[in-house]
Amino acid sequence: MHSPLKTEELQVLRGQYEKEGDFVGVQTKFNYAWGLIKSNNRGEQQEGVRLLSEIYRSAPERRRECLYYLALGNFKLGNYAEARRYNESLLQHEPANMQAASLQSLIDDKVAKEGLVGVAIVSGVAIAAGVIGSLIFKGARRR
Repeated sequence: MHSPLKTEELQVLRGQYEKEGDFVGVQTKFNYAWGLIKSNNRGEQQEGVRLLSEIYRSAPERRRECLYYLALGNFKLGNYAEARRYNESLLQHEPANMQAASLQSLIDDKVAKEGLVGVAIVSGVAIAAGVIGSLIFKGARRR
């Protein structure tokens, strides 16, 4: 999907973000959030989504830029409904965006696969409950 930045590269973005402190610029915040989203560390991904969400709310002119990475970050975190929502919004603005189309396929595949796993788990629980119920019923009839 997207390979994570090297530790040193992310450290440069973090250093710039921290140096700007309370007066951090939107571009600096975006760059740092982008680096965090690419990480394999769940906590960093969550922080990246949080920062991008702040930009999305506070800087309407930057919303389209944020959409793909908000979709990607939420996808990596397993928030597929949110990922789909952001990605579909991007595709409405940019129907030919190949990255977004590719991400949409990944989201759809993951949702379908997890849906099937959910159905299998529910079915397995129902079968187990039926077997246990029949064993209890047979035991009760013998008395």
